[in-house]
Amino acid sequence: AGGMLRELRRRWGSYKYRFVPWLALNLRRQRRTLRYVPESSQDKIIADEDVFEMLLKAFKALFINDFSRQADILALLPEVKCQYLELLTVEQKCSKVNSCTHQGQRMFSPEEVLFNTLGFTVSRDRSSLVSAGTGVFVTKGFVPKGTVVSMYPGTVYRKHEPIFFQSLGNPFIFRCIDGVLIDGNDKGLSRSVYRSCSRRDQLGPFQMSDESWLTATLQNPLAVGQYVNNCSHEKAANVCYQEFDVPGHFPLELKQYLPNIVYSHDIESHLRCVVLVALRDIKQGEELFSNYYTVVS
Repeated sequence: AGGMLRELRRRWGSYKYRFVPWLALNLRRQRRTLRYVPESSQDKIIADEDVFEMLLKAFKALFINDFSRQADILALLPEVKCQYLELLTVEQKCSKVNSCTHQGQRMFSPEEVLFNTLGFTVSRDRSSLVSAGTGVFVTKGFVPKGTVVSMYPGTVYRKHEPIFFQSLGNPFIFRCIDGVLIDGNDKGLSRSVYRSCSRRDQLGPFQMSDESWLTATLQNPLAVGQYVNNCSHEKAANVCYQEFDVPGHFPLELKQYLPNIVYSHDIESHLRCVVLVALRDIKQGEELFSNYYTVVS
C-alpha cells in the first residue's frame, strides 16, 4: 500500500501542472515559477531567425554525418547534393580524418555531432529532484545564454482536434499560447498516433518528421524537451519555452530531424515547434529546469 501511494504521489507531482483546476488554485502561490507574457506575439526570448539558424546548423551537421544513407533523397535533389558535397569536402579538409567509413567520411554519434557543432550535448537521466523521475542534463560542454538547448517533440493538435483519450493521465501535453497542443508522450496511444501521422505524411524517401525520439536511440539529440522538469523554489528555471513556426522554406531534406508532426493532414499552415532556450549560461552537469506555467497578461 505504501509503495502504491508513493507511486500515485509521483504521478500527481508530474501531472498536476497540466491539470487546469489545480493551476487555478495555485497560481497565486506559485508566482516564482510563472512566465508572464504581455502578448502572445512577445513570447520570444530570441528572434525566430536565430532559432531557425541554430536548428539549420545542427540539422545540416546531422545530415552530413549521415550522408552515406541519404542516397535516395540526394538522387532527387541534384543541386542540394552538390551543395552538401562541397560542405563535406570542406569538413574533411578541416578535420583531416584518416579513418573513414564512406568516401573519406568518419561517422560520429548524433551526440558527438551536436557537441562538435553547438558545443554541448544534452541527454535524459534521473532527475536531481526527489520523486521527479526523468530529467534532462547538459552532459558535455557549455550552453551560452540565448541558445536553443532542446526541442519539445510530439504530435501537434490545433484547437478542437480530438485529444481526449491521448490526454488521460498524460503529463506530456504542452499548451501553446494560442491553444495549440503538443503531445510529447512517447508511449501508448500517443506513440501510435505520432507514428501513424508521420508515416502518412512521408513523400517517397522524404520523411517529414523524426520518429526516433520515440526510441532510446535519438536521431536528433535535441528532442528530449518533454522530460525537462518544472522549476521550484530551490531549483530556478534556466531554460524557457519558445514557440516557433517552421517556415515554408525550411529545407526538405532536413525535415527528417523535426520531432513534430501535425495531427490533421489537410491543414495548410506552418508546423508548430516548441524549443527551449537558455535563460543564462548553463554549465556541464547542470539539469535543465523550465516554467510549466505561461500566463498571458
